[in-house]
Amino acid sequence: MTLVLFAAGARRWPLYRDHLTDALAEAGVTARLVSEAPEPEAVDYIVFAPGGDVVDFTPYRNAKAVLGLWAGVERIVGNATLTQPLCRMVDPAMTEGMVEWVTGHVLRHHLGLDRWIRGEPGWQQVAPPLARERTVAMLGLGELGAAAARALAGLNFRVLGWSRSEKRLADLETHHGEAGLERVLREAGIVVTLLPATPETENLLDARRLAWLPPGAVVLNPGRGTLIDDEALIAALDAGHLGHATLDVFRIEPLPDDHPFRHHPKVTVTPHIAAETRPASASRVIAENIRRGEAGEPFLHLVDRSRGY
Repeated sequence: MTLVLFAAGARRWPLYRDHLTDALAEAGVTARLVSEAPEPEAVDYIVFAPGGDVVDFTPYRNAKAVLGLWAGVERIVGNATLTQPLCRMVDPAMTEGMVEWVTGHVLRHHLGLDRWIRGEPGWQQVAPPLARERTVAMLGLGELGAAAARALAGLNFRVLGWSRSEKRLADLETHHGEAGLERVLREAGIVVTLLPATPETENLLDARRLAWLPPGAVVLNPGRGTLIDDEALIAALDAGHLGHATLDVFRIEPLPDDHPFRHHPKVTVTPHIAAETRPASASRVIAENIRRGEAGEPFLHLVDRSRGY
């Protein structure tokens, strides 16, 4: 019988236990699911999330894979004890959640809804531009970025996609590299950052690149807290160059109450909810990878450790 260790934390165990049990049965995998393994060498698969019960993977020498519950792997990929294959979470429900968060906040800023929600006085009948008159830069064209970009394009926004290395998507205009980044930022009224956290993407939006954005541009960051230079962002907002920043991810989480983002009039904070992992759908992704491992098939969403994602 396949032994699956749930090492994603005691808080998550009751949320996932029944869903994982059902998903494994539906996938045709005869498995024993445990939250503690008295004999680490007997474990076949580890379901993992940072802050869980496993830090040293050395005792689990027979494990066939470590299956993450998070899309991001920056908190585990550098673990020297982890020699087993590592798979990140790519969950359809997570993608749906991200698309809805990005679309909602893009439309909010595009339509200028904040002024009406605040109840600004007066009667100024100034219509917002149409979506086709607004350019959105999507930085990051992985699973989440591509899905969000396509949703925005479906609403008629002009979407410019960007990735560090060249990536061609049949239905989107794409750019890459430093020259491509400058081009998309200089044209963007709204920029969305959906890149992984790697040494190459840290402070991607620094003071120099934020200055490329047109006056009044809006920044949305549901990707990783390290993608934007916090001090440079606040400076650009204070100077009036940027119109607003809506942020879902931060260098320190939970975001401290005294952090400048908490009280800045041009910053909206959401508590890392843009793409939460849903136990029911994530369990099916985990079960499918275990089925694949037992059948000798390639794992889904295998992490390239040299690239960090």
